[in-house]
Amino acid sequence: MASRVAVVGAGLSGLAAAVELQSLGFEVDVFERTRLLGGRATSFEVGGREIDNGQHVFLHCCKSFIAFVERLGMGGTLHEQERFEALVLARGGEKSRLRASSLPAPFHLLSFGAYRHLGISGRLRVARALAAAASGGPPGARVTFAQWLDRNGQDAQTLRAFWDPFFIPALNAPFDKVSAADALFVLSTAFLSDAGAARFGFSTVPLAHVAAAAAGRVSAIHLSTAVLGIDVASDAVHLRLPDDRSADFDAVVLAVSPRTTAKLLGSPERFDVRGLDDYDPYPIVDVHVWHDRGALGFDFAAAIDSPLQWIFEKEPGYVCCSISAAGDFLTVPTSELERVAWDELCAYVPALRGGSVLQAAATRNPEATFVPRLGATRTRQRTSNARLAIAGSWTDTGWPDTMESAVRSGMAAAELIAGG
Repeated sequence: MASRVAVVGAGLSGLAAAVELQSLGFEVDVFERTRLLGGRATSFEVGGREIDNGQHVFLHCCKSFIAFVERLGMGGTLHEQERFEALVLARGGEKSRLRASSLPAPFHLLSFGAYRHLGISGRLRVARALAAAASGGPPGARVTFAQWLDRNGQDAQTLRAFWDPFFIPALNAPFDKVSAADALFVLSTAFLSDAGAARFGFSTVPLAHVAAAAAGRVSAIHLSTAVLGIDVASDAVHLRLPDDRSADFDAVVLAVSPRTTAKLLGSPERFDVRGLDDYDPYPIVDVHVWHDRGALGFDFAAAIDSPLQWIFEKEPGYVCCSISAAGDFLTVPTSELERVAWDELCAYVPALRGGSVLQAAATRNPEATFVPRLGATRTRQRTSNARLAIAGSWTDTGWPDTMESAVRSGMAAAELIAGG
């Protein structure tokens, strides 16, 4: 039985695997090529302020992620709504709210009839689509979410006021690039299965603190240490490190991107690792703005017809504006991003008009999520060698690429190593 395990990658998936393996009695070393813990959900300092590399949220249905944070003794840092409620802003500042009633699912959605950004016909269209999602069969592996929406009578009005604000951030990809099956999983799990499942949650501390708590549970963390290659034999795993160094372990968990996984394995097919070329990365851009207008009176709000999509008030005088599927903004100069963000904020939040920007920053993640191409089979955690397991939010967890999927993949990889 393996006793020393290497985990390559200190993102959520790698840390979840490492913490689980350590708790099972293994000695675990984590190798991370950057100087930061947390991977795509990390934090760093900008002008003396510690900020997340993007606004990461979870839903109440993300049970594995919540349990992982609680396991680390940090459950008190997670904030969750008492019931699903979302403030939705239109240009000019007109407000409306989507709020779940106290009725059991799916009847808790009846209260959506008061949503003012949709007319009566639009509300009926959405209601029919929700009913179709609840009662319809599998849409087919090559049916896109855009095609499914069109087949179920969704028009420009329902897209702009309901589907775009909630599902582009949830999927982080254009609807014509996402399978209907993946989108309907999100819809069913968050909105149709349980009245409380879609409750928003977020960390009240920078996410790097969660990653640091996880790192404190394992034998060793090696930051700024890239693994250049691995050799998996029948009796050991050999890691090739910088400066002609090496290290030997009994097993390894690879918790890195699809491209890096393929590079480290050399010939993934030797280990029955499939589908690594079947993912496309999609970016997220966040613009952080500190202003002189104080508290705005909301935790977060969606902005329809705006590139900002979601506005989060992190603290009085500080908002984070999140742009998902942000391919058009990835290379926009920071100064231009900051200008666009402030102009949009003033257009949607009247309280900011006449105010001034005190400081601003932009964070870009070009590989924020990995979306499998239509018809592709996602990569499994299990390989043909019991000393090797794959983890990553992009692997086959049943969930789209999210923090929940990251933790699930890490736990699955740990179980495979422990059982090998």
